[in-house]
Amino acid sequence: MISLQHLTKRFGAQTAVDSLSFEVPAGQIVGFLGPNGAGKSTTLKMLTGMIEPSQGTATICGFDLRREPLEVKRRVGFVPESGAVFESLTGLEYLEMVAALYAIPQDAARARIQQFIAFFDLSFETLTDKLLGAYSKGMRRKVVITAALLHNPPVVFFDEPLDGLDANAAVGFKALIQTLAREGKTIVYSSHILDVVERVCDRVIIIDKGKLLLDGRPDELVAAHGTGTLERLFTKLTGG
Repeated sequence: MISLQHLTKRFGAQTAVDSLSFEVPAGQIVGFLGPNGAGKSTTLKMLTGMIEPSQGTATICGFDLRREPLEVKRRVGFVPESGAVFESLTGLEYLEMVAALYAIPQDAARARIQQFIAFFDLSFETLTDKLLGAYSKGMRRKVVITAALLHNPPVVFFDEPLDGLDANAAVGFKALIQTLAREGKTIVYSSHILDVVERVCDRVIIIDKGKLLLDGRPDELVAAHGTGTLERLFTKLTGG
């Protein structure tokens, strides 16, 4: 479903992502880990078509990132760390705009939005009456997650998705990504909350300074290195 071949990104003389190669099959939840500045967000931006690679390439659902960027974008959902939105729109206006960009029929879009309203226990009054600029961080995060999943993408990238969510919403979100994986969707989950990653991810990929350090099942990697937890393993490998 996702295949990287020597994916590289340079900014001037600095190499942010250095010849990354790995594959992720359908239905797998992968924790994509690394210290600050490791190249995680840059990698996700390349895989979602936000920035171009300097070298190497990747395929998403069989479509080449360089040659077929629009086909890739149609098949991915992305929840960025920033969670930026159009603050002059209401939540509902924003979601309807996203649905229109993906050419989702209005009735189908409304039904899908209603599903997420119920799932996240969103206030319909807030969605229709308040501008996004007035939303709490958690409420805005729920809208961004909903927007990323509206078009039912087969591949979803999450960058610090729990940031701003309350405890109940975080529990619901973890159940959501496991449901998505059971439906055959590919999930790439980047987070600093390593105990959550250890519980929900089938596999972890750890990078540092743009290079691949480790790739495997969390339980097997922890056992092989004798660290007891993924967090201790991460600290051992990255020094942070």
